[in-house]
Amino acid sequence: MNAANALVPRSPAELALVGPIGSFDAYVDAVSRIPVLSREDESELARRFHAENDLDAARQLVLSHLRFVVHIARGYGGYGLPLGDLVQEGNVGLMKAVKRFDPAVGVRLVSFAVHWIRAEIHEYVLRNWRLVKIATTKAQRKLFFNLRKYKRSLGWLTAEETQAVARDLGVSTDEVTEMERRLASRDLSYDPAPDADDEEESYSPSAYLPAPDSDPAVAVERAEWDDDVSDRVAAAISHLDERSQSVIRARWMGEEKATLHELADRYGVSAERIRQIEANAIRKLRAAVVTEGA
Repeated sequence: MNAANALVPRSPAELALVGPIGSFDAYVDAVSRIPVLSREDESELARRFHAENDLDAARQLVLSHLRFVVHIARGYGGYGLPLGDLVQEGNVGLMKAVKRFDPAVGVRLVSFAVHWIRAEIHEYVLRNWRLVKIATTKAQRKLFFNLRKYKRSLGWLTAEETQAVARDLGVSTDEVTEMERRLASRDLSYDPAPDADDEEESYSPSAYLPAPDSDPAVAVERAEWDDDVSDRVAAAISHLDERSQSVIRARWMGEEKATLHELADRYGVSAERIRQIEANAIRKLRAAVVTEGA
């Protein structure tokens, strides 16, 4: 049997391989009708898949365990994410587990696959629970999925409870407090939604965060500083010789910056000579501006 034929679903139940794409209840009903394999059948199918690359055997292993993925995915229903999407991610983990499953170890596939199923669901939850990823380190991931369980019964943690959670999970109290704060926060758009009413707009950061240039005194001071610097530069340029002034204006003060070669052709000298004139003029300007501003 070639790979293309092996991947074609042969019955409505086998459409479950791609995950719930229509009615979730219909999907659950379909996977629940797929028989559970005995230990002997499971071991034989795994042997055929790994020894003979029998994709039909791999398909049967996956199909017979889809009901377990649904069971595991239901445990993540409290995160506000579509259950069908959680099942699809779990199915990916199941297929990874089938690829790595070795029946010679002596465990059933369902026991081996739990880790892979949960790992894929965890990744999906972390990617989609908030716009900003809430957990990136191993300790943060452990806290994210375990701290929610504690908080369902404890609410906000006291200092003693925080220490107990940190001790149980093997993390610091600061990490527990930080994750508790992240769990309590929510996504907030910087700008108000186009159809937001006045009350919603008041909670938009753009409505109450100060602009860095909002202080009139700072704006006036900056404007006066810019004017002063411009005056000093203009005065310094006026003390340069005519050619140096022309080079500086052409290189730095025009709308289009002239190249060294264009100025070299204009004055009948080399581009290196123009570069020297420019560098010498800039050095004189810098010294004059610093001296006048002191």
